[in-house]
Amino acid sequence: MSAIASGSPGPVQSRLHRGAVVVDMTMPWGDYAQRAELKPGTLDRLIGSGYTMVSLTVAQDRTPFAEAMASLAKERRFFLERPDRFVLVDTVADVERAKAEGKLAVAFHFQGCNPLEGKLENVALFYDLGIRHMLLAYNMRNLAADGCHERTDAGLSRFGMALVAEMNRVGMIVDVTHVGYRSSLDAIEASTAPVIFSHSNPRTVFDHERNIRDDQIRACAASGGVVGINGLDLFLGGPPTVDLFLRHLRYCLDLVGPDHVGLGLDFVYDPETLTNVLIRGTAQRYPAGSGYDRARVPQFFQPEQVPAVTDGLSAAGWSDADVVKILGGNWMRVARQVWRPANGGRSAA
Repeated sequence: MSAIASGSPGPVQSRLHRGAVVVDMTMPWGDYAQRAELKPGTLDRLIGSGYTMVSLTVAQDRTPFAEAMASLAKERRFFLERPDRFVLVDTVADVERAKAEGKLAVAFHFQGCNPLEGKLENVALFYDLGIRHMLLAYNMRNLAADGCHERTDAGLSRFGMALVAEMNRVGMIVDVTHVGYRSSLDAIEASTAPVIFSHSNPRTVFDHERNIRDDQIRACAASGGVVGINGLDLFLGGPPTVDLFLRHLRYCLDLVGPDHVGLGLDFVYDPETLTNVLIRGTAQRYPAGSGYDRARVPQFFQPEQVPAVTDGLSAAGWSDADVVKILGGNWMRVARQVWRPANGGRSAA
C-alpha cells in the first residue's frame, strides 16, 4: 500500500516546504455527517504533510442558524481542549504563532450564507466565533446569490449586495466559490476588499459548471484575491495526480501570476459518507448530467501529495519566494488585508 493510500507520511519534505506557511483554505468538516473517529488521524495527516493552517467547513447552505451554532460550539471545544496541538485563529498572528510552535492553526468557514437566516447582524456574531470566510451561495440560489448549478444566472440580490458590504465592514472574507457566474462578478465589483475563490479550478483546463472562467479568475486577482486549486477528481478532470493538480495550478499562475493562486484542496476524509449523505441525500444541489455519479465514490487529492506540489513548482522554475506565496503566503496577505481582531473595530456607523 502506498504512503498516500495508507495516510502515512509521504516522502521527506524539502527545506522549502518545511519552512513555508502552508495553508489549505478548504476542508469539509463539521456539517458533513462524517465518521468522527476519523478526525484525529486526519489532523495528524495534515500536520505530517507540513500544514500550518487549515480552514474547516462547519456549516453550509442546508444548515440553519441553530445547527450552525451547535456545530461551532462543538468544534471550538474540540480544538480549545487541545492547546498542545492546535491554535484557533482570530488573526494572522495566531497563524504565525502556530508555525513557530509547531502546531496546526484552525479557522472556520461556511459554504453558503443560509446559516445567517437573512440577518446581517449575524455576520459579526459568526466572525467572533471564528468564521473567517463565507461562501455567498452553494450551487443553488439562496437569498443572496445564484449558485453555479442554478437554472438561471442572475446577479446578486439586494440582500447579497448588503451582505458583501457587511462582510467587508466586519472583516470576513467574501468567498465566491460555488457561486453563479454573474453573482460572483457582482460580488467582486461590489466588494471593497479582496474576494476569493477558496476552492475552484479553471474551466479552460476542464469544462465543468463548478469550475470558473478566465474572466472570473482575472477579476478575482484584480480585487487582490486568490484562487485556491481544488483537488476533487470531478473538477480536475481525471484522477487526482500531482501532475494534473499542477496543470490547473500552472494555468492560473500563467493567467494572473504567483500573487493570486493558492491551495484549497476540498479534501474529504470520509468520501463514502459524503456520497451517501450529501450527493444522494440532496440531489437538487448536485444536478444530474454534471458528473455527480451517485454510484461512485469520489477521489480527492491527498494532504500527503502537497509536498510534491512544492517540488513540482520548483522544478518548473518558480522561485522560492513565489512558491512560498502559493503554498500559503497569498492567503496570509489577504487575511492581513481583511481580517479584524475579534470583537474589535466593528461598531455600527
